[in-house]
Amino acid sequence: MKLFQYDNFPHVTGNRVSLRQILETDVEDLIEISFYDAVRAETAQQAVEMQVKINQDYLDGNSIHWGIADNVTHKIVGTCGYYRGLDKGEGELGCVLLPPYYGKGYMTAGMTLAIDFGLNTLGLKRIWAATDQQNGPAIKLLERLNFVKTADLDDGEIEYELKPTSNL
Repeated sequence: MKLFQYDNFPHVTGNRVSLRQILETDVEDLIEISFYDAVRAETAQQAVEMQVKINQDYLDGNSIHWGIADNVTHKIVGTCGYYRGLDKGEGELGCVLLPPYYGKGYMTAGMTLAIDFGLNTLGLKRIWAATDQQNGPAIKLLERLNFVKTADLDDGEIEYELKPTSNL
């Protein structure tokens, strides 16, 4: 089933950041936050190979993975997207930020755009996220975005779900 009916990869623009497709020219800057199936890239070549898989997942309708670009510099500062559950009208929302941009509001802005896209464009009925129990900044981010804790998972992670009455 083709979940995405877009001729062009969806570009979502906000006041501070935009969500856009990651280009091959971006990958070199993103090696340290390039992951696929929870495995981190160690080299530029691995990051490129991972991005090829991520792009194919989008074409197959299994996920959507954006670069979070600063609207002033146009530089990608992090990534976010939906990675599981889309075939069920749900989405696991994940994100990673480059360390120089921690604590500056970029991820809040990017995730807000992704949540809006998930609810209003994809029509998702449920959005959830999982993070390590020790990841205080991610927990604060999720709670700031109106997610509530729903489960302690066996692998040391906690699951959060967006409150259904949230208006972002």
